[in-house]
Amino acid sequence: MIKYFSISIIALAIISIVGCNNNTKIKPSEDHYFSINPAYEDTIDNLIASMDLETKVGFLHGTGKFVSGGNKELAIPEFWYADGPNGVREELERDTWKTLNLTSDSVTFFPTGTALAATWNIDMAFKYGKAIGKESRARGKDMLLGPAVNIIRTPVCGRTFEYFTEDPFLNSRIAVGYVKGLQSMDVAACVKHFAANNQETERGRVSVTMSERALREIYLPVYKATVAEADALGMMGAYNKFRGDYLCQNDYLNNQILKDEFGFKGIVVSDWGATHNTVTAALGGLDVEMGSREDYYDSCYFGTPLVEAVKNGKVPESIVDDKVRRILRVSYNLNMMDKSKQKKGELTTPAIKKDVYTIASESVVLLKNDNKLLPINTDAIKNLAIIGAIAKQPQSFGGHTAGVKAKWEVSPFEGLSNNLKGKVVISYSEGYNFEYDGNYPINKPDNKLIAKAVKEAENADFAIVFVGNTRNIETEGVDRKDIMLPFGQDELIAAVTQANPNTIVVVVAGSACDLNVAKKQAPAILYSWFNGSEAGNALADILVGKVNPSGKMPFTLPVQLEDIAAHSFGAKAYPGEDLVVNYTEGILVGYRWFDTKNIEPLFPFGYGLSYTKFEYMTASTDKNNYTKNETIHLQIQVKNVGNITGKEIVQCYMQATNSKVKRAQKELKGFAKVAINAGATQNIEIPIKASDFAYYNESESNWEIEPGNYKLLVGSSSRNIYKEVNITIIE
Repeated sequence: MIKYFSISIIALAIISIVGCNNNTKIKPSEDHYFSINPAYEDTIDNLIASMDLETKVGFLHGTGKFVSGGNKELAIPEFWYADGPNGVREELERDTWKTLNLTSDSVTFFPTGTALAATWNIDMAFKYGKAIGKESRARGKDMLLGPAVNIIRTPVCGRTFEYFTEDPFLNSRIAVGYVKGLQSMDVAACVKHFAANNQETERGRVSVTMSERALREIYLPVYKATVAEADALGMMGAYNKFRGDYLCQNDYLNNQILKDEFGFKGIVVSDWGATHNTVTAALGGLDVEMGSREDYYDSCYFGTPLVEAVKNGKVPESIVDDKVRRILRVSYNLNMMDKSKQKKGELTTPAIKKDVYTIASESVVLLKNDNKLLPINTDAIKNLAIIGAIAKQPQSFGGHTAGVKAKWEVSPFEGLSNNLKGKVVISYSEGYNFEYDGNYPINKPDNKLIAKAVKEAENADFAIVFVGNTRNIETEGVDRKDIMLPFGQDELIAAVTQANPNTIVVVVAGSACDLNVAKKQAPAILYSWFNGSEAGNALADILVGKVNPSGKMPFTLPVQLEDIAAHSFGAKAYPGEDLVVNYTEGILVGYRWFDTKNIEPLFPFGYGLSYTKFEYMTASTDKNNYTKNETIHLQIQVKNVGNITGKEIVQCYMQATNSKVKRAQKELKGFAKVAINAGATQNIEIPIKASDFAYYNESESNWEIEPGNYKLLVGSSSRNIYKEVNITIIE
């Protein structure tokens, strides 16, 4: 029996296994473990006692675009920050947004957030965080502005590609792994964007309203998990308001919940330019103001005005002391005071290259494979047509602050060309032009390019059509208008699939796209993401069968945008009316909405095929009745009934059958990713805390576990359930 109470970093060459529940601790090897060390606290207090007010305030604001104050006399170094969650941003001038045009700041482009989440693999999340931590440390960065963990409420959000998933459970598991890995390299995580920032439209002005239950059950779990399980050292306040108060000065979220209730010991950093007030922000939990103009550092909200506010009695000096204490706590725990103790960083090494390849290869999702068209038998074909400009389009430098100056990036075309060199003759056709109207793509087919693509497809044994979005379409600062494939790509898919029945559609995107035409017309579909520097190599190996796909969708692919909960209640729910966005759907986000309302998705949450087939043999628990403090030990037996070794992600959903309150039809509570040899049977155990079945009781302002009957639903997606186990929670 394989048990998954803890996660260790296991070489993928041996096996890749992940299992977790809400209380699972990421437990990497001892030399990589990170936790806040309380031994520094007395030293920090003594240091603060030696400072005057002006010295203390000097630490609380930016002194450059990506640096905040230090103090040479006290031997306290400046604090350096870096965008972003998918790779360390190139070096800029200290006081401007102009690049330094260095030759030494190129880095690895890491798969974007949704790609990482599609691995459903905590080991991969740890590897990701550690590798990006190595590059951050090599570049002298103290805090990486990531991971970005906001719930995917709507697929049109411009930053969905940065985020992980629509599910709070999967979100927490991936985020904890990432933060643990990152901070193991003496680089602080800045988990963002705290806490209800789910759209780019009017992000600097809208106020979000939602039920307390939705806040607690859907939007806050990931932040709590990174604090409780990973000792996250940083949180970034978002641009928008929550219940009328800007998030960078929101006492309820920053002080009452994050710092007091969750026990957060690190620093709350403003998003750049997201501070609006001196006194309210100081009292509202913000610790460091960033994003001020170069001619405004000393007189920014947390500069001279804060000194005056303290002297005038509007802000207690103890509040300033607490902020400085938090900053120094982070500095000491990152070994910034004695850099000889810091971990050694490295850039674009073979080890990092291997990690990003492995993550990319585990993220690709096989959505359709009629007649077992994939993998391509390269011994049986002579000609391959690669169609679609995205096949050659670099994806690293885009998305605004998530852009990366990549040392290298292997495109899908390059990956296939290298893989098939000397075996298969490859032709290429653009299929469409990248045309934009401002920030939005023009969805207009180019009939001449389509005709040329059809001719190439007719003369080939296989055709691969690359469609999806560019990083100009999915980007910070603007939401998409819809989820339609841009540039006339649907017309291209229809024409090519008619010309060649052996057509594979590959989707390159970070968010959901309308795949109705592709699902109807194409026999095979792969979701390949914005998948980092090794995207092309990973995809090529999957297409030709060197790697068996094992990714699963981290969000629901809808038939139409209007099926998404946030788009079902009119403008008041998205993008808002009178600058107020009401999360009317409450707890029914993502698959919770689809499954509870019985809306058929195009492809469900957690869905993904393999080149082999898995059969769920049995599912059982160690007993039938559990108290609220016990752990349920769910045992599943899965057999690989095909002839290819593969990895399956076994998912466990909870269904409350007799709840007195409204519950989602099912909620993800555990999963395990396991490699199973061809013909072999694997025994899997997933522990689940009975306390994870709690809902947030708004009238009592606490979590409540209802006694009664529950079902554990075991399957390969939220809609593909193969086994049910009935249990009872007793008083």
